[in-house]
This record gives sequence, structure tokens and C-alpha cells, in this order.
Amino acid sequence: MALVKSTKPFAKFEWMIAWRYIRAKRAEGGVSVMTWISLIGVTLAVFALIATLAVRSGFRAEFIDTIAGANAHVTVVQPRGVIEDFEAAAERVRGVDGVSSVAPLIRGQAMASGSGRIGLADIYGIRLDDLKASDAIVQSERTVGNIDDLANGIAIGSALASNLGLGIGDRIELTTRSGAATPMGQSTRRNAYEVVYIFSTGRFQIDEVRVYLPFDVAQLVLNRDGVADELEVRLDDLNQSEDLKQTIADVAGPGMWAYSWQDRVGRFLRALTIEDNVMFIILSILVLVASMNIISGLIMLVKNKGRDVGILRTMGLTEGSILRIFFICGAGIGTIGTALGVVLGCVFAIYIDQIFSLVNYVAGGGVWDPSIRGIYNVPAELRLSDVLKAMSLSLGLSWIITIFPARRAARMNPVEALRYE
Repeated sequence: MALVKSTKPFAKFEWMIAWRYIRAKRAEGGVSVMTWISLIGVTLAVFALIATLAVRSGFRAEFIDTIAGANAHVTVVQPRGVIEDFEAAAERVRGVDGVSSVAPLIRGQAMASGSGRIGLADIYGIRLDDLKASDAIVQSERTVGNIDDLANGIAIGSALASNLGLGIGDRIELTTRSGAATPMGQSTRRNAYEVVYIFSTGRFQIDEVRVYLPFDVAQLVLNRDGVADELEVRLDDLNQSEDLKQTIADVAGPGMWAYSWQDRVGRFLRALTIEDNVMFIILSILVLVASMNIISGLIMLVKNKGRDVGILRTMGLTEGSILRIFFICGAGIGTIGTALGVVLGCVFAIYIDQIFSLVNYVAGGGVWDPSIRGIYNVPAELRLSDVLKAMSLSLGLSWIITIFPARRAARMNPVEALRYE
């Protein structure tokens, strides 16, 4: 009795037959149309998933960089009071391992006016050397003026300068409730300063209100003679702020309290995490729906190739070979669509600024309003983990769902299959 030699899985002829089926003619029951619909659907779904993950990652990174660059990693305050011996407290905090710099601050609010316009200002009184340690203030590409001239004037945010119509050399007037005490309450005090530096942190909400005055000038304007409102502490690693804040508070002095940048924006970051998870689930459903088109295409392909299946079975092909042929058809569509989607998603994330500039130009401007969005451009950070996550999801879904119509084709009775016309 002759033995039938079994073929190896995924033999060359299986790939050849599958490739011929994928290239089916349009006349064959619309199989070619369904193939293209499935391919385009998977491509767009993977592209949307990668683009969204990149923008979300970029937004989170941009937000943290701005918060860390323009604000303290840990802030030390005296509850319901001011820090009197701030120099000694700052020196003690500098001795804590992991602390890179400590800056005493004067804080206050004022009404700002210039060029006939008014706005609100959040005053930061700081020493020049300490201000230079703030990367978001000094190293921004959109800064104008010379930070070293701070002793002769004031530094203001770019959005505030735009709202008030001010530029370098113009004068801004600050009105504060820090004048002499009267029976009617605290009187106002008006002071005018020359704008010597205009900074841009990348966050519209900060640039719209923040101004920097020399530390001694702010002490005089806000009646903080010989004291400081808080200590701005920067760390070598901002992720250690939660671990070090209690140590810093204890070292600063009795009654001192410290809070980290995560305490200020922790709820927002947690909301971002929840939004990221929900967005991933929604886009995963989109990928699943796109992958389901592969099932429709394969079912049509199995129906149209039923007679071929019967002939192949009578020629000696096993159920396994038939299953692998149709699996290659479906998995091939999913793999090619995933690859195209990954390429499009990566290109979009890399050239997102140029793409939005083109869209803004075509639309005539105004597509991205920083006063509404809070940031000046669309950030995107392409991470390998996000790309691998999208690829794994798409390939996993498209390969798994392909098995079901492929098994249906493999289990067709050869005699019944030959009856298909």
C-alpha cells in the first residue's frame, strides 16, 4: 500500500494558491472589492490608533515638561504666613540629596495695563540667577529680549504681551492692593515697568498671566520686606518629588509644609490616564470592526472558490492545507493593512507640525487657537511601545478571526464542493 507523503505546513504551493485567490477578478462575486475594502479599513484603523496614541503621549510629555520647566518640582510654604528666615531655610533644603536648586519667591496678583488694554497678572518675584535655572523661561525658541536686563524692568509672558499690545521697550503698569492701609481698606499701588524680556513656556495659560520681577523689587511692591512667600525647589529627578517632599518640609523648618507638582496637577494627570484608556478601547473596537471585514471577504471567497476547494481536495490536499490557504488570504490582508497603517501613522506623528501647517494654510488660518487649546501646536511623541501595541492588536485580531472562515472552507465536503458552479 502506497503511503501519501504529507507536505510541510505553509508550503510554497499554498502561498501561490492563496496569492491567486487574493488577486481574484472583480467579476467573481465582488471578492476583489471586499479585499480592497478590508485592506483600506485595517489600514485606516491602525493609522488612527497610532496617530491618536502618539498625540496623547506627546500631549502628556509636553504638559509635564512645561509644568516641570516653568514651575517648582516641590514648593515649600509656611501655612497662613510668610517665610521669615528664608535664606537659612533655603540653605538647609539645598543640602538634601536630590535637590538641584532652591529659589525664594514672592507671589502676588495685579491688574496689568498697557496700550489702553487691561488684563490680569500673576507676579513672581525671583532673583535673576534662579530664573535662569528655569528652562521653560530661558531656553524657549519664542523668547524676545535679554533676560540679563531683568534688573532694569520686567519679564512678561508672550500671550500677555500680545493681549496688551506690548513689545520690548514698552511700559506695562501693574496695579496691586498693597498700598497704605486706610479706613476703607487697603489702597492700591501703581507701578510702571519697562518690558525687557518676553518669554513663551508653551502653555497659553501660563504665558497669559505670568510676569517676573526682580526679587527685591517684588518685596517692595507687595510689602514683603525681609520675607519670602515660598521656596521653589527643583530636583535632579522630578519623579522623586513625592518621595522627597516630606524630607524637604522637615529640613526647611518647624511648621513648614511642602507639596509637589503632582499634588497640583495629579487630578489632571489621572484624568488623562483614564481618557487614554478609554480612547484605546474605542479605537481597538474600530480595529476590530475593520478586521471583521476580512471575515466577510473570506466568506465570499470561500463561496466563490467552493468548486476549487473540491478539486484541490480530490487532488490530495488535506484539510490542513485548505485551512492554511484561506488563512494566508485573510492574514495577508490583515498584515499588509497593518503595515500600511503603521507607516502612515508614523509619518503622521513625525511630520504632524508640517501637516497641520498645511491644513491651517488651506483653511485660511485659525484652525488651531492656542487660547482655546492651551498649547501653541499639536504635540506628538512616537513611542515604540505604542507602535508595537497597535501592531499586536491589529495582527492578533485579523489573524484570529481569519481562522473561522478558513476552518469552514477546510471542512467542506469535496463532493458537495464540486456542485458549486
